[in-house]
Amino acid sequence: MRRDAAGGVIESVSPRRTLFYRSDAFRTKAIAANVSQIAIVVAARPSFSPELVQRCILAAEDQGIGSLILLNKTDLPETTQARARLDGLVRIGYPCVELSAQCDPSPIRPWLAGHRTLLVGQSGMGKSTLVNALFPEAQADTAAYSEALDSGRHTTTHTRLFRLGDNAGLIDSPGLQEFALQHLDADALAHAFVEFRPYLGLCRFRDCRHEAEPGCRLTEAAEAGDIAPARLTLFRQLRRAQHQAAQRL
Repeated sequence: MRRDAAGGVIESVSPRRTLFYRSDAFRTKAIAANVSQIAIVVAARPSFSPELVQRCILAAEDQGIGSLILLNKTDLPETTQARARLDGLVRIGYPCVELSAQCDPSPIRPWLAGHRTLLVGQSGMGKSTLVNALFPEAQADTAAYSEALDSGRHTTTHTRLFRLGDNAGLIDSPGLQEFALQHLDADALAHAFVEFRPYLGLCRFRDCRHEAEPGCRLTEAAEAGDIAPARLTLFRQLRRAQHQAAQRL
């Protein structure tokens, strides 16, 4: 795209390689295309939803997009508790970069090189503060979170790309309050759990739902401690919710 006196002019359309999006039973919401990495911003304060973090990662895995967790506001005393809530994801291989965007954003810079990175997360996690620290000219709106509600306030209203040289960029996006995964069928959902992949297709029954069926390899792996039982529980909850939503249509 190029700019002229009348505004922007689209000169060519690049092929779509990836699409990070969410969907419920009624609609699909595209967030960004052709990203190679999502950076999920969480903070020591206000509290964040570990399930929403996992849902974002699952959507990224389905599209072959890498995931990175940013633990922001590490100057606050609640950092230890926040770090503990991410431990399960770190143990299965998702990197977690810790920083305080207000003090020093430099820990994230090496992770942005060579990537088109999408910032996602709940309101109040400090995405706009991080953008301003990396791009002072951005002048993104920020707001204090509500201590009474333990939640942030929406300040970003649209998605915006900031370029980092020729081959990299950072995309800021509005805060998320929910992230539905209705577009993932049961097989795609199971495959999006990276630690499940060595066991998929090995159950006694080909149509195993990974619930209470005998010979379910995921159940056996959870019982043996090879996968976290909480992750299998989340998979089952998501699968049931999707099935129930489909039945209501």
